[in-house]
Amino acid sequence: MTPRLAALPARTLPGGLRLAVAGSFSARLRGLAGLWAIGADEGLELPRCRSVHTIGMRFALDLLWLDATGAVVRVDRGVEPLRLRSCRGARSVVEVAAGRGDVFADALGRVATAAG
Repeated sequence: MTPRLAALPARTLPGGLRLAVAGSFSARLRGLAGLWAIGADEGLELPRCRSVHTIGMRFALDLLWLDATGAVVRVDRGVEPLRLRSCRGARSVVEVAAGRGDVFADALGRVATAAG
């Protein structure tokens, strides 16, 4: 587990996936920038977020955009460093290692279905 993400509050998703939540200003500011990688079963959620950049990233990401109910509204796959992405309909974004977006989307979908 990535130490930076392990230090944040988190929730466990189906399949043993861990989603750290960057709720504070400092956690959001640091994000995943400067890391060499994150684990395949971990991600970072940025609440109240409709736009992200990948400046300072050293690896590609899949971005899962969530609406106000937590449902996935879009997945951007393989977003390389030095990019900017936005989603008007989103209320938060989940950042995961490239290639893992569909697994996390499925798990988030199961959570939303169980809650609804």
